[in-house]
Amino acid sequence: MADLDNKDQTEMDPADMEDVEEVEEEETGEDNSKARQLTMQMMQNPQILAALQERLDGLVGSPSGYMESLPKVVKRRVNALKNLQVKCAHIEAKFYEEVHELERKYAALYQPLFDKRSDIVRAAYEPTDEECEWKQDEEEELTEEMKEKAKVEEEKKDEEKEDPKGIPEFWLTVFKNVDLLSEMLQEHDEPILKHLQDIKVKFSDAGQPMSFTLEFHFEPNDFFTNTVLTKTYKMRSEPDESDPFSFDGPEIMGCTGCTIDWSKGKNVTLKTIKKKQKHKGRGTVRTVTKTVPNDSFFNFFSPPEVPESGELDEDSEAVLAADFEIGHFIRERIVPRAVLYFTGEAIEDDDDDYDEEGEEADDEEGEEEADEENDPDYEPKV
Repeated sequence: MADLDNKDQTEMDPADMEDVEEVEEEETGEDNSKARQLTMQMMQNPQILAALQERLDGLVGSPSGYMESLPKVVKRRVNALKNLQVKCAHIEAKFYEEVHELERKYAALYQPLFDKRSDIVRAAYEPTDEECEWKQDEEEELTEEMKEKAKVEEEKKDEEKEDPKGIPEFWLTVFKNVDLLSEMLQEHDEPILKHLQDIKVKFSDAGQPMSFTLEFHFEPNDFFTNTVLTKTYKMRSEPDESDPFSFDGPEIMGCTGCTIDWSKGKNVTLKTIKKKQKHKGRGTVRTVTKTVPNDSFFNFFSPPEVPESGELDEDSEAVLAADFEIGHFIRERIVPRAVLYFTGEAIEDDDDDYDEEGEEADDEEGEEEADEENDPDYEPKV
C-alpha cells in the first residue's frame, strides 16, 4: 500500500504539484496574517505592554547568553576593552570640567549684555531709537497704510494709558509662558513675581568644586525684605567607581536654597486652617488653628535636604528630580533667551520641533502604506 502511495505521488502531474504549493503558500500567508493581527492586538493591550516593559527592565544590565558562550581567552580580551572604556569615561569627565571652565569664561562676556537687558526691563536705561530698530521678517512686513493705521492706534493707546516704565511683568510673563514654570505658579505668587527684576547665573570659581547659583533679584516690596533669593546646585563630573559605565556628563548632586525673610502675614508658603475637635469624654467641641505648608513657587527655595547617606524617600526623590530639571532649564534656556520666552518665539520653536516629528511619523506611515500597495500579495481591507 505504501508503494502504491509513493507511485501516486511520483506520477502526480506537475501542474497538480503547483496547485498544492500554491495552496500551502496561501495557508502560510493566512497564518502569518493571523499572527500579525494577534501581535497587533497584544501590543495594544496596556497590561501586556506593562508586563513586557517590566520584563525588559529586568534584563537591563544582565549579561547576555552570547557573552557567557564566549571562550575564556575572548572574555579576557573583552575585559581589557572594558578597562579602556573606564579610562574613556575619566577623559570624558575631564572634558566636561573644561566645558564648565568655558562656560565660566563666556558667562563673563554675556553678563554686560544681560545687565543691559535688566536695566531696560526695570527702566534704569531707555534704549535709543537705533537700539530699538528691528528688521522684520518678510512675512511680518506691513504695507505703508497698515503701518500708519497701527501707529495711530498705538498713539491713541498711549494717550489713554499712563506711560509704563521699562517692561512691566517681564519675568512673570516669561514664567507664565513656559509650562515647566507655570505649573509651579499659584495665583498668590503672581503679585510677588511682578517685583522680580532679573535672574542671574553665577558659576563656581576656578579650582572650586563644580556648581552654579541662580540669583533672583527683586525690587523692594511688601512681601519680604530680601533683595536677592538664591538657589545653588552642586555638581559632580567624575565616574562612579562602582558603576563607571553609567557616566553621562556632570550630574547634580544636591542643592541648597535660602531663607526668605517674609513680612508679617505675607508668607505664601504657609496657610492657616481651622479644624474642629471633639472631646472624647465631655463631648465639647473646640476650634483649633493650624499652620500647614501651602503650594507656592517660593517652595523652590526650600528643597529637601539630601542626607549624607544619599538615601531619600520616594516623595523627596521626585521633588529633587523635578527641582534639578527646573534649575537646569532656567540656567540653560531661560536666562540666555529670556526675551524669546517673553514674546513666545522660543515656545513656537519648540512647537515647530514637535510638528516636524509628527510630519516625519506621517511620512513613515505613508511609506509603509505604499510598500503594502506594491506588495503583490497585499490585500486591502474592505
